[in-house]
Amino acid sequence: MESRSGLMEGSYEEEHPRTTSPLLRREGGGEDREAAAGSSSLTWLLVFSNFVVASGSFANGCALGFSSPAQDGIMKELGLSIAEYSVFGSISTIGGMLGAIISGKVADLIGRKHTIFLMQIFCILGWLAIIFAQGAWLLDFGRLSIGFGLGLYAFVTTIYVAEITPKDIRGAFASVNQVLVSGGISLMFLLGNLIHWHILAVIGVIPCVLQIIGSFFIPESPRWLAKIGREKEVETTLRRLRGKNVDISQEAAEIRVPLSTLTCQRKLYFMENLQQLPESSFLDLFQRKYAHSVIVGVGLMLLVQLGGYNGVSFYASSIFEAAGLSSSVGTTAVGIIQIPFSLMGVLLMDKIGRRALLKVTAAGACLGSFLAGLAFLLQDFELGKEFSAMLMLSGMLVYFSSYSGLGGLPWLIMSEVGQVHLQSLDCHFLLGRSLT
Repeated sequence: MESRSGLMEGSYEEEHPRTTSPLLRREGGGEDREAAAGSSSLTWLLVFSNFVVASGSFANGCALGFSSPAQDGIMKELGLSIAEYSVFGSISTIGGMLGAIISGKVADLIGRKHTIFLMQIFCILGWLAIIFAQGAWLLDFGRLSIGFGLGLYAFVTTIYVAEITPKDIRGAFASVNQVLVSGGISLMFLLGNLIHWHILAVIGVIPCVLQIIGSFFIPESPRWLAKIGREKEVETTLRRLRGKNVDISQEAAEIRVPLSTLTCQRKLYFMENLQQLPESSFLDLFQRKYAHSVIVGVGLMLLVQLGGYNGVSFYASSIFEAAGLSSSVGTTAVGIIQIPFSLMGVLLMDKIGRRALLKVTAAGACLGSFLAGLAFLLQDFELGKEFSAMLMLSGMLVYFSSYSGLGGLPWLIMSEVGQVHLQSLDCHFLLGRSLT
């Protein structure tokens, strides 16, 4: 996701072994460089920066989980029909699509931290519109605004974490974001059974405000700084992120890759690629040489979204009631079970690998969907009403616990396997497609 700056990391040949000359690979000692750049001690600024990013993920979870417990209260107080509330629940995906389409360009134009600030302005405006709404139109506007902000955020979260965090701990930090998405949903599900929906909306504003405040104290991505030519700030930022006693000269050199230090062959290689970068366009995504990464990206994004997690989260209360269960019992159980499974995903991400975790969680989500569907089928045939209700609860718990580990994987995988100079382009395209 670094566009041009990705070519300046000095490990381009490792990320693209199929297109890199063996001569170039032998020269660079890429594995030693990556090891040197990829293992660093934790600093308070690195942890704080990831905490600020994670607070946005918590805000995302609050937005996803709000509509389900608030449904009965909003419909009764504002006199909404089921159709009107369905628009309110789902219109955030339209905002998300619009925000996602421009997210890559915005992040490249104004920087990662300023994009984080901008997206939370839209989210806060959206929550305020919901809080003061007296009818459907202001509710819908608020939900649309929140969706637009989160569409911007879905891209910048992954790219910012990937650009400031060492590779050996990047997976864990990326997983923490998914934990907090699940935590936001769980909080809304749990508190939604106890408090008024207005107060629930006020709670949704809190992580947005915290992230806006935090965005003033986090550094800009060193790779973005290098990309726009602010090279003096690159080493200063890396020093703050990695610590005073860590040698960051190699990592800084990999980000900038001064052409004077390269051999003639490597210099020619990078010069040719740098000249080609401005010509990248949307049509480049359909070139045969990029087919593998695009298919993987589109496949992961679309299949995860088509698994219906957002829709199930939006209307979980209605689903439980349709199955003959108490909505408060169902949403409370889901709220409790998501957190430990999300934490498990953090622990397993860098130990068993992305692919293995993807297979296990996808299989679990499939099983949960099957059990829930089977429960409704039995209910339609009036077979074992109590059994079908428990089967539905079991299916939903398996589904939500699996998605707690599955949901964030495509974003992380895409940031690691995508073609470097197309990552910014194809990621906002994929976000736009997947959020629909």
